[in-house]
Amino acid sequence: MGFQRSISSSSALKWLGFVTAVWVQAISGNNYTFSNYSGALKSLMNLNQLELNNLSVAKDVGKAFGILAGLASDRLPTPVILLIGCFEGLLGYGVQWLVVSRTIQPIPYWQMCTFLCMGGNSTTWMNTAVLVTCIRNFRRNRGPVSGILKGYVGLSTAIFTDLCTALFSNDPASFLVLLAVIPFAVCLTAVFFLREIPPASSAAEENEETRYFTIFNIVAVVVAVYLQSYDIIGIKTGVFSVAFASILLFLLASPIAIPFHSFIKSLKHGEQDDLEGRIQEPLLRSEIAAAEREVVVVAAVAAEQEEKKKKPVLGEDHTIMEAVLTVDFWVLFVSFLCGVGTGLAVMNNMGQIGLALGYTNVSIFVSMTSIWGFFGRILSGTLSEYFLK
Repeated sequence: MGFQRSISSSSALKWLGFVTAVWVQAISGNNYTFSNYSGALKSLMNLNQLELNNLSVAKDVGKAFGILAGLASDRLPTPVILLIGCFEGLLGYGVQWLVVSRTIQPIPYWQMCTFLCMGGNSTTWMNTAVLVTCIRNFRRNRGPVSGILKGYVGLSTAIFTDLCTALFSNDPASFLVLLAVIPFAVCLTAVFFLREIPPASSAAEENEETRYFTIFNIVAVVVAVYLQSYDIIGIKTGVFSVAFASILLFLLASPIAIPFHSFIKSLKHGEQDDLEGRIQEPLLRSEIAAAEREVVVVAAVAAEQEEKKKKPVLGEDHTIMEAVLTVDFWVLFVSFLCGVGTGLAVMNNMGQIGLALGYTNVSIFVSMTSIWGFFGRILSGTLSEYFLK
């Protein structure tokens, strides 16, 4: 009975960890929100457009140091990686808030570049901790896992933007408070629940994972459609805005029902299996158990020896050097090198593009870009897993 309860707790903890991972990703896309407060930085620091562009480059350079988080993920536990990310983000965005809110005088340009770099780098620690841990926990569903988690990263820009618009009338200082405090609080919560748990070992568990991931996808799509509807309706003040924010927070919290359902379901199965085990318990259970242990040990030794002989294949864990020696790594590297920068250039300069076109408030464009980026991310994860299987 105790063994069955431990399995129940393990399954529920794995799903609880995934829910907190979703929450972390839903607030870790703050690196794409620069356009929402870049105008305030430009006016307060008396910057020209070139200097403002260099600030955005400093922010993106922080993401280029994501290799540090990747190397640390093989040596440090997940909670430590999350803590590094959340404290770095608190400092990076906190200083930006102090400047924009005029709590302190504008700091020297090179110092602002440093804090923007820290803010950009903080998300790499959060993303690495979440992705590495969840992919190890759900090895047979890597596509849906990466699609859902990266989809929420794309959606997080719209979540921050629309929440700030609804609650604070799109005030840049209030927006930076959200970027500094909310990721810090969510990561501190994830520290207690996000752990590496043994992956599914049976077809029934894999089928259950597929059903749960379908629910996560549905919830994510509902959140995206809900945000899009808010952008289109255009009512941004009064009771309507408070109601919008309340419903959005409820939708983001709703996946917590999945680990509770998993825990209750596992408990029921555990009690049933325990009862059947007592009824059918063999008389010579100690001898049988000893024989089974011997077989397991022999099999484990043989498997370990076989594992040492072969190189990891696509989908298995690689060291840095093993990854660099594969064609797949360089295909991904060149794809990111050539493709990602164009999107970042547009996102970073959305504020100035909007002003040049005659729009005084560009938050709706930032939000809609985030929402449709989400659909692309989540669709790519689902389709890739389908074709791989």
